[in-house]
Parts: sequence; C-alpha cells; structure tokens
Amino acid sequence: MLKAVLVITLLVVAVALDETPESPETGGIIINLNNGELCAISGQCKSSCCHRPDPLGLARCAPRAAEREVCSKKSLYETYYFCPCEAGLRCEGDWSIGGSIVNTNFGICEDPRAPK
Repeated sequence: MLKAVLVITLLVVAVALDETPESPETGGIIINLNNGELCAISGQCKSSCCHRPDPLGLARCAPRAAEREVCSKKSLYETYYFCPCEAGLRCEGDWSIGGSIVNTNFGICEDPRAPK
C-alpha cells in the first residue's frame, strides 16, 4: 500500500513539474507565438510580425526587418508581406492610403540617428 502511495505521489509531482509556467524560449498556443508558427494577426507573435509571403500563402510569425532590409509600414490587416523594422529603426518609403488598403506600403529600414 505504501509503495502505491509513493508511486502516485511521484506521478503527481512529475505532472506538476511538467505544468510549470513556460520559459521565455517556448511559445503559446494563440498568443506569444514563436517565429515560424502559424498566425492570423501580428499581435499573436512575439516579434509582432505576422508575415504572409503571398496573398494566398499561410501567414507565419517572422522576425522584424533589420537595417537596410525591405520593410512594410503599419498594415490595416495586421499581416505583412514584409515585416516592420526592428525597434529603433524607421521604415523609409512612400506611404499612401491606397497602399494601406492593398498592403503595398513598402520601404527600407533605416536608422534615424545615422548621418545622411
């Protein structure tokens, strides 16, 4: 009887340890998604970029654009053909209301503090 109680106790402890809060390296199910995981809007991703490579493709979380990479300005749809810039960078390019609607406001990430 004591062995059975010990085995059950060990199983409960093992399950409890398995259910500990997630580390920063793990993602969520609906929010806090890692790069490469399917998403519907950018707010679900740790990187804040839900990238759709083409209009019919599936969107996945992706890293933000680095300096001198192609970027998108803010999208109404919260999915991007090119991700917005990393923190501290600015997406330099044309902006239009029509481009916001059809998701074609693209530019290049630049450091606003860099000499021109």
